[in-house]
Amino acid sequence: MASLNMTQIRTGNFSSGFALNCTKKVHAVPTRIGFKVFASETQGVSTGPDLSVTVNGLHMPNPFVIGSGPPGTNYTVMKRAFDEGWGAVIAKTVSLDAAKVINVTPRYARLRAGGTNGSAKGEIIGWENIELISDRPLETMLKEFKQLKEEYPDRVLIASIMEEYNKADWEELIDRVEQTGVDALEINFSCPHGMPERKMGAAVGQDCALLEEVCGWINAKATVPVWAKMTPNITDISQPARVALSSGCEGVAAINTIMSVMGINLSTLRPEPCVEGYSTPGGYSAKAVHPIALGKVMSIAKMMKSEFDSDNYTLSAIGGVETGGDAAEFILLGANTVQVCTGVMMHGYGLVKKLSAELKDFMEKHNFTSIEDFRGASLQYFTTHTDLVQRQQEAIRQRKAIKKGLQSDKDWTGDGFVKETESMVSN
Repeated sequence: MASLNMTQIRTGNFSSGFALNCTKKVHAVPTRIGFKVFASETQGVSTGPDLSVTVNGLHMPNPFVIGSGPPGTNYTVMKRAFDEGWGAVIAKTVSLDAAKVINVTPRYARLRAGGTNGSAKGEIIGWENIELISDRPLETMLKEFKQLKEEYPDRVLIASIMEEYNKADWEELIDRVEQTGVDALEINFSCPHGMPERKMGAAVGQDCALLEEVCGWINAKATVPVWAKMTPNITDISQPARVALSSGCEGVAAINTIMSVMGINLSTLRPEPCVEGYSTPGGYSAKAVHPIALGKVMSIAKMMKSEFDSDNYTLSAIGGVETGGDAAEFILLGANTVQVCTGVMMHGYGLVKKLSAELKDFMEKHNFTSIEDFRGASLQYFTTHTDLVQRQQEAIRQRKAIKKGLQSDKDWTGDGFVKETESMVSN
C-alpha cells in the first residue's frame, strides 16, 4: 500500500478576473497548484491492469470513491469503506450548526422497472431521497475525521462541506475541518432540496455570480485541494463548472441528484415518499440517471479540455454507477475518478470489488494498462448535429453508401411505424 508524505506547497494567489455573467465564455487564469500528497509505491508482481490514480496530488488505489451521503455518514461506515478497498471516501456533508438539520422518515422512494409506482417487483432503476446533510454535531464528525486519518494515514478522506451565505462561517468551517487532517474538500453547491431554502446547496450552484463570490472565499482560505460539486438542475452545467475552476477550485464533481417527484400512490392518492400524508420534491439517482449524468459530464469535460490544463484540473463523475462498465463510460469521457453513493446503499460496500474486477476486464479487453491509457478517449467523438449530417453526406458520396433507415419524414407510414423506428436505431 502507498505511503504518503503530506506536504503543502503554495505557489501563488487566487484570482478569477472575469465577469459575473454566467453565459460569457471564460478562459482559465492561473490558480493554485497548492496541496500535494506524494505517494511512494512498493513495487510488486503485476496483477494485470493498474487501477491506481493520482488526482490533484492525491494517490488512490483505484478510481472508485464513496460519494457524499449515507455511505459516509459516520466513522463505522467510512472505516468499512476503507477496509473494503474503496479508493477514497467523501463524508456526508457537514455544516457548522447541525441543529438546523432535521430529517424525516421515510425519506426514500424507489422506482422499479416494469412495475407501477410502489411496486415490490422488478429491478430498482430509480431512487429518490429527501434526505438533508449530516444531522450529527460538527464536533462529532470532526473527531471521527481525525480518528480515521490517524488509523488510515495512507488513504484519502475528503470532507464535504456546505454553509450559508456568510464568509466568516465558510472560513470557520474550512479551518475546523482542515485541522482534522482531511486530504481535500468537496463543496456541496448542488443539494436540490431543503438547503436551497437557506441559500445553500443548489441555490449557490445555480447562480454564477454567487458561486464565484463563495468560491473566492473558499479558495482564499483552503490549503487542500477543493472540488466543487455541480448541480444538474441547470440549463448548461459547463457554465458554473467553468466559474468554479476559474475561481480557484482544482476540480469539479458532477452530477448531484436530479430534482424529481418519484410518483403518486394510486391507492392512497398521496405522493412518495410519504411523510404523514405529504411529501416534497427530492433528488433522483440510481441507474435511470446514468445517461443524463453522462451527458452532463461530457459537457463539462469538453469545456475543461478546451479551456483548462488537464494536468492541474480534475473531474469526478457521479450518476448511476453499478458496474465497471458504467465507470468505464465516465472515464472514457474524461473523468479522473468515479463516485458511487446510491449503488452502495443498494448493493453494499463490497460493490467496489465487483467494480474493480469489471473495470479490469474492460481494460484487458482493449489492452489498456492504466486508467490514463483510455481516459477521455471517447470525448473526441461528440460533435454537433450539423456536423453529423455533413459527415454522413460525405460518407455517402465517398462510399456510395445507402443511408440506413428513412430518408425523410414523409416516408413514415402508420402500418410499419415500429419497424421503421427500429431501422434507425444503432444499438
